[in-house]
Amino acid sequence: MATNFIFILADDLGYADLGCYGGRAPVSPNIDRMAAQGLRFTRGYANSSVCSPTRFALATGRYQYRLRGAAEEPIGSAMRGDKVMGLPPSHPTIASRLKEAGYRTALIGKWHLGFPPHFSPQASGYDEHFGPLSGGVDYHTHQDSFGVHDLFENGTEVNRDGYLTDLLSTRAAEFVTRCGKDKKPFLLSLHYTAPHWPWETRDDGELAKGFGKGNPIYHLDGGNIHVYRRMIHHMDEGIGKVLAALDDQGLAKDTIVVFTSDNGGERFSDSWPLVGGKMDLMEGGIRVPYVVRWPARTPAGTTTDQLAITMDWVPTFFEAAGTKPHPDYPSDGLSLVKQLADPSAVTDRPLFWRMKHKEQRAMRVGRWKYLKVDEHEYLFDVVTDERERANLAKRQPERLAEMRAAWQAWDATLPPIPDDAGVRLVYGKKDMP
Repeated sequence: MATNFIFILADDLGYADLGCYGGRAPVSPNIDRMAAQGLRFTRGYANSSVCSPTRFALATGRYQYRLRGAAEEPIGSAMRGDKVMGLPPSHPTIASRLKEAGYRTALIGKWHLGFPPHFSPQASGYDEHFGPLSGGVDYHTHQDSFGVHDLFENGTEVNRDGYLTDLLSTRAAEFVTRCGKDKKPFLLSLHYTAPHWPWETRDDGELAKGFGKGNPIYHLDGGNIHVYRRMIHHMDEGIGKVLAALDDQGLAKDTIVVFTSDNGGERFSDSWPLVGGKMDLMEGGIRVPYVVRWPARTPAGTTTDQLAITMDWVPTFFEAAGTKPHPDYPSDGLSLVKQLADPSAVTDRPLFWRMKHKEQRAMRVGRWKYLKVDEHEYLFDVVTDERERANLAKRQPERLAEMRAAWQAWDATLPPIPDDAGVRLVYGKKDMP
């Protein structure tokens, strides 16, 4: 039987929000069950500390810095209609390559890779799409940060009543059921907006009516950890429905299910013991949970120390499907099929990041991490000091110089960060300490 793929992406989830990653509240029983039935990565990373750049890497299997749209931190809702800021339809993607290999493909949830008419999920290989196109929408009104209604089905704006997380979960479970009945292998990209702001549960429909022009959904005057945890739990319930659909169709054994986040956490997230969050290249901004279940190959209840990053899942899925990246667009990622079958297998490799925000740079290799923020450089042993508090730069200047040179050599292979690239922060020190 062909291997199916479900990639579940949370939005701004903290590293320690889930029970299986040490979470302090019982918000994720279904994801925790996935971890007990599969594999948990302890050194998994996002390609960026902000949403749309990571999504470029996930779509292409390549460092996002190769594409102009990914230089935006992130793509903003004001860019509707822009001809440049998006994922070029000519670029092969995880969806387009699997579609060519005979897979049915669906993106259910957030796109955030450019706006029509120049960019869309269907133009990049998805047979189906249901969800928002922008970076953040209200869970009840489905309006973006400018008050523009943003819920689409296969390129057509649609109005649907309901809490967005639930709408996405229901649609995803229905897609799995349809594919099971049709005996068609599939890729399901289930990209939730949860637990991204605004801070709304299923019961907050009245609260949602207060957002609009002059009162954007950034929700700087609301939310708390209790609401945030309920939002995660709503998402987890939906994931349970999708997993149940796999069981009902007899597809669980031969389906790789991956759960992760697009970047580190936001203001109410739990990232212990990490420091930093969204927009930071500190561990709290880029280290993310990876929970993987593949009963046919992956031993249950295991962990791996393999360094992994978002773009790795593209060559991983390709290898499991028996296909390859387009020869003109080789992947920058590492196939993790070997690690999924044998979690003790670890392949040494470096990982790199850069951001326009605060002129950040980062490199991770082995236990070592090189970090630059503005004019300051740091060297950390993130195995023993995952909080990045003991700067070893002066104690080990040779290692610092070696890693700086390696980062510079990598950076020289990529287009420079454009001067006109945007950095979009929704809050600062004036809003909260």
